[in-house]
Amino acid sequence: MKKLIYPVFLALLFPLGLIAQTSPELIAQKDYTAAVAWQQHSGEYRALSFQAYNFARLSLDQHLKEAVAGKVNCVVVDIDETLLDNSPFSAMQVQKGVAWNPKDWSAWTALAAADTVPGALGFLKYAASKQVETFYVSNRTTQDQQATLKNLQRLGFPYADEEHLMLSAGSSDKEARRQKVLEQHNILLLCGDNLSDFSNVFYREGKNTREEVDAAKAEFGTRFIVLPNPMYGDWEKILYKGSKLDETEKSRQRVEGLKGF
Repeated sequence: MKKLIYPVFLALLFPLGLIAQTSPELIAQKDYTAAVAWQQHSGEYRALSFQAYNFARLSLDQHLKEAVAGKVNCVVVDIDETLLDNSPFSAMQVQKGVAWNPKDWSAWTALAAADTVPGALGFLKYAASKQVETFYVSNRTTQDQQATLKNLQRLGFPYADEEHLMLSAGSSDKEARRQKVLEQHNILLLCGDNLSDFSNVFYREGKNTREEVDAAKAEFGTRFIVLPNPMYGDWEKILYKGSKLDETEKSRQRVEGLKGF
């Protein structure tokens, strides 16, 4: 009888009918769910965000002591998953089983309804109290400019105006925009959820970002402040082989790329 227990137990957990009904599309949808749920519900997500911005305050104070005179001091921040929490948009994708597309994204940004990432608003208000400006360097497109400003202003973010909002005019490479800021400002630190938010060394295609991170390890928590984002990012690119992959194929390749034992 003991030999029958394990197979029966498995049958109860995974009835044949349920297995037959589990489509590849559902599997692709489900393997994204945990990331969205973690961001929306876990205390750990909030803790990591507060931790990042607590380090940002300490680092800002130190950099202010060392700042070069003659230029205005500033911080450069990304927006999505750095200041604004877009997990409701990602949740919609999971619930409807749809992939990302610009029409849905613009419909979401037009609502100007994103909430703040924990700690973000407090940090930037603290920076403003030290006469440190904020430049919002985001890869949202210029067509989302007014809605983005509305969202930032509604939440009370400082320096949320046309001059300080620098969106993408076609390129996702932020280096040119950072250099523009540097013409008249000292950039004391940068905040983002994606490595390319910090330096062009992380942006170039084919880069082994793990090696680049190791080389720049002293910058993290001091000049580069990283926010958690399990939902999406440039890190995904190294997982996929081929172009124009659908979500089911991406899901398959993600599983194949895992390191098991």
